[in-house]
Amino acid sequence: MTAERTIVIIGAGVSGLTTGVALLEAGHPVRLVAEEVPGVTSLAAGAMWGPYLVEPWVRVREWSLASLSAFEALSDDPATGVRMVSGIEAARTHVPAPAWSSLLPNFRTCAPQELPAGFASGYRFTVPLIDMPVYLQYLVDRFQRAGGVVERATIQSLDAVEHASAIINCAGLAGGDLAGDPGVRPIRGQHVVVKNPGITEFFSEDTGLSPDLLCIYPHGDTVVLGGTAIDGEGDLRDDPETDRAIVNRCAEIVPELANAPVLARRVGVRPTRSEVRVEAERHETGGMVIHNYGHGGSGVTLSWGCAGEVAELVSTTVDPKGVQSFNS
Repeated sequence: MTAERTIVIIGAGVSGLTTGVALLEAGHPVRLVAEEVPGVTSLAAGAMWGPYLVEPWVRVREWSLASLSAFEALSDDPATGVRMVSGIEAARTHVPAPAWSSLLPNFRTCAPQELPAGFASGYRFTVPLIDMPVYLQYLVDRFQRAGGVVERATIQSLDAVEHASAIINCAGLAGGDLAGDPGVRPIRGQHVVVKNPGITEFFSEDTGLSPDLLCIYPHGDTVVLGGTAIDGEGDLRDDPETDRAIVNRCAEIVPELANAPVLARRVGVRPTRSEVRVEAERHETGGMVIHNYGHGGSGVTLSWGCAGEVAELVSTTVDPKGVQSFNS
């Protein structure tokens, strides 16, 4: 294949990298263009499988199932950073089981004695837990082993992309700008990484729409503590006061976390939209653009499912025999 017939992916977060792997392994030449590889927001993720405040459910369900299957397979290889981990999600009020509970065969209601003090309901289940720095490096390596090309550059307009048979817009928060879509907004997330005092199971609180989250995700020697969900805020600077509040919330559940050495602080911006956008559209100059953005806090959970749908769209909409024009 010539360079002109290469599919260009914009963005190197979990969506861009996973889409790149899916396309390469389907036989398409791919060039991935991003300012940072891997992307900052994906590096900051917790990350546990589970659809989080994302629509539309009829599509989210299928994307989530596809990703669940992919992560279960990847968990057999420790080098991927993916493990199947058991734990509890609980609430301080009586909360019904989430819609996605039907996707997990081991999902069950907790007995009262399983819940921390102050919690009224909860559920136990086993899901993929993903150590994002390890996993994203695994994706980068898999992408390059499959023949993918990585180019570090900032793309501010689809018109700036040259020599492409199609463009895949996986640019996260910037994806809306590239698409002329004003419906994408930031939701700021912050995590604290500490030395693991011996935790083997995850814990998360169903906090509804609160900006203050509580999650404890063990990754071997480390634990990722979270978090925040501040709607409309895109500042990537670390906030020490928020760090302290996160640790204090988590230490109420596991007191040993209060004195656990802090190893890192992570801040990212969830690219949020009323509905995830995975669809093809013809650029005004004739080239085909396939959008894959707006995943909010479910980028990891939806990654393999959305990548598979992008690969299907490429097979049905992109002419493999020649270059398309994106320059007016």
